[in-house]
Amino acid sequence: MRTNFKPLGNYIRLDDERNKDLEDLPLMGLSVSKVFFPTIANLVVTDMTTYKIVYKNQFTYIADTSIRGDKIAIALNESYDKMLASHAYTPFEVKDTNELDPEYLLMWFRRPEFDRYARFKSHGNTREIFDWAEMCNTLMPIPSITKQREIVKEYNTVVNRIKLNQQLIQKLVETALAIYKQWFVNFEFPDVNSLPYKSHGREMEFNKELEKEIPKGWEVGDLQELILFKNGKSKPCSEGDYPVYGGNGIVEYVDEFNNENVIAIGRVGAYCGSLFRILGKCWISDNAISAKSKDNANMFCFYILNALILNDRSE
Repeated sequence: MRTNFKPLGNYIRLDDERNKDLEDLPLMGLSVSKVFFPTIANLVVTDMTTYKIVYKNQFTYIADTSIRGDKIAIALNESYDKMLASHAYTPFEVKDTNELDPEYLLMWFRRPEFDRYARFKSHGNTREIFDWAEMCNTLMPIPSITKQREIVKEYNTVVNRIKLNQQLIQKLVETALAIYKQWFVNFEFPDVNSLPYKSHGREMEFNKELEKEIPKGWEVGDLQELILFKNGKSKPCSEGDYPVYGGNGIVEYVDEFNNENVIAIGRVGAYCGSLFRILGKCWISDNAISAKSKDNANMFCFYILNALILNDRSE
């Protein structure tokens, strides 16, 4: 054992405070993406005094790892002074933040290696549990608190740059979608004189299927005429460099691919209808559908699918 690897139990402790006073606090669920989210559980006739209070900078994890694939659900409360979590969750905290930085610990928990370790150390018959004793026996490197904070700062710098780039990409996507709507929904694409087609009196004709006027000479067709749809497949039990896409984006990486330059469409649950345009090789998992243009026009097909608002929850 390397000398700077220490048992995690030396630095953390359980906190099992219950909501005995029935405080009106945000009730949060926990995902394998290592984040909290507002719960969608049915709380009718639920005894809320059994729910656990999680304070800011406290962790919570779900010991039952048998129904969550290859990942363990664990997160740090960075947003609320206090919140509620299920009585089935296990809240804990760092004993001394001058010895172990909570954000440094969260970085460790986010590593795929920790997920694999937790699954390997889980045990049980009907359910496999990564219990508190196993959590405390976990060995991790504990450099000086100064070094930990330097690592966290560098990590956050990279994360913030990624977020900024994602925001810029989203703005570009929104601009492109607005152009698509202007051209192919409102029919205001540039005519031969670079003027908006419809509003400058160009020829339109009524289409019975759409019950609206469309540019003369245009046709109405099915998506399958433009796009090849295929169901995804169960991911390989391997590690590698190819991203696995499910309904909520990248879930992990494997050493095989089953598609390339494709659009992933979520097909089940809360992420049904979500869209991800992928450049390069990837694996489309079995909770997603792949969509690829038959005429090498993936970007155009992506905008068509976006305009359909497949994940609309308004009804």
